[in-house]
Formats: sequence, C-alpha cells, structure tokens
Amino acid sequence: MENIKKIMGLKIASYLESVACLEGISEIRLRADKPLILKSRGKEIPVRDAFRPSADDIRETMERISQHSFYAFEAELSAGYITLPGGHRVGVSGQVVTENGAVKAWRYISGINIRVAHSVPGCADEIMPQLLTAESASPAAGVPHTMIISPPAFGKTTILRDIVRQLSDSGLTVGLADERSEIAGCFRGIPQNDVGIRTDIIDGCPKSHAMLMLLRGMSPDIIAVDELGGEQDARAVEAVLNAGVKLICTAHGRDMADVKQNPSLAALLNRNIFERFIVLKGVGKPHVY
Repeated sequence: MENIKKIMGLKIASYLESVACLEGISEIRLRADKPLILKSRGKEIPVRDAFRPSADDIRETMERISQHSFYAFEAELSAGYITLPGGHRVGVSGQVVTENGAVKAWRYISGINIRVAHSVPGCADEIMPQLLTAESASPAAGVPHTMIISPPAFGKTTILRDIVRQLSDSGLTVGLADERSEIAGCFRGIPQNDVGIRTDIIDGCPKSHAMLMLLRGMSPDIIAVDELGGEQDARAVEAVLNAGVKLICTAHGRDMADVKQNPSLAALLNRNIFERFIVLKGVGKPHVY
C-alpha cells in the first residue's frame, strides 16, 4: 500500500494516511469532485468525511503514475488501463480521442480506479488434488480441462494465479494468456506476481491471439486464460484442444447455468469438454464438480 500512496496526488496521499486501516483494500476509486471510495472484497468500506478529489488532484495523480511522461503511456492507456510495479492495475475514465473507430488518446481523465494486487499463495491448496488426479507417462495427462466460474470480485483470478503457480512449480510448462495483465501483473514484460518457474506469459495481447501464439511457439503442457467469453476465444480453445494441450480458464457467472447464457461458451459446455468446474460463491470453500 505504501507504493500506491507514493503515486497519489499529495492531498489524496495525505487523506489515505488518515484512514485508520487500509489492510485488505482491493480498490481505490477516485472521481473528480465525488467522494473517494475504498473497497474490500467487492464491498465499499464506510469512511466518515470521505475526501473529494478535484480534477487537479486526478491530474496530479496521473502525472505521478506516468512519471510525468504521460505520452509514454498513451499506447497502454488506449486499452483503458495501465499496470504498475507490483502488478497493481490503474483503470481510467473520461473523454477519449478516437481515430478510425479506435482509441487514439485521452483528452481528459476524470476518474481513476486503482485495483490493488493481492497474491494469495496457497489459496488453491484444497483444489490442487483434484487437478493433479493421476500419474502417467505424461505429467499433464492427469490434469483435467478446468473452468473456474464466479461473479466479478469473488476471487477467480486469484485462484487461477495460484493454480498456475502450483502446476508450473510441479514440473509442467504453462502458457499464460494474460490479456489484461491481471494474473502475472507484468510491468515492462516482467511478472510482478509469482506464477511459477515454468510459466511463459504473453501479456497485453487479446487472449484468442495469445493462446495461438503460445501453442505455436512455447510448447505448453497447459494453457491458462482469464475470462473466456467471445466467439474468437471459443475458436482458440478448439485449437488448444486439438493440439492435445490442457486448458484452465475462468468465466463470469454465478453457476454453470449462468455461463450457458453466453452462446460461445454454451457450445463448449454442451460438448462436455470441461472435466472440472470450480464455482466460487463468496466466502467459504470453492464448489468443485
């Protein structure tokens, strides 16, 4: 949290110093002239007399985040966020400049959402015996195709990160398609989170392309990917399966019935491709099917 305070505008940093306890904070939301909001486990933390950052406070914070070279981060910000050392992710909102239907630059940034990275080594310990189910000539053969399901902010990315770490450290080569820099939390290509010693990462690339690139170039035993959803993702999954590579992925939803509302994922589920489902429903043990 100290590293995050350093990139805040001075008034915002001073306010955060006055907050009694920042332990476990998952989000810091700043909106110009609106109360600063802190979140933990997806829920707002009540704070008396919440500080209201001004447009100047937002601007100063962005200058600090970009190390006073905003232009150097424009390409990364075209996706709506940048990743900081430590794997923390900064999302922005405001007015953009577009060209040929794509975001070219930001004209005004009026909102910032800092998602605080929280690796939890060992959080997948209870799940791992069901993901390393058999011994065989090929160590990956005992790993089932697995989908982790949960609503936003219920911990599916955290669980996926620890599964990747444990599989990688157990001797398997893992290809990680990290489109939004949330799993490995790469900063300038270097993972800030521990994702294992045998994990190859393609960061900031559309997951459908990254999965194919990993297949062609890195000879993975397993490919891991966060938040499957689109038709192109489903086609890339077909390529992974046809190559005999195991897949571990996440998807948004409350349960399997909810995931089937997505036509692209429903087609995969109806073919019984996945051999394990891990459903996260909040605090408590994951449900494994």
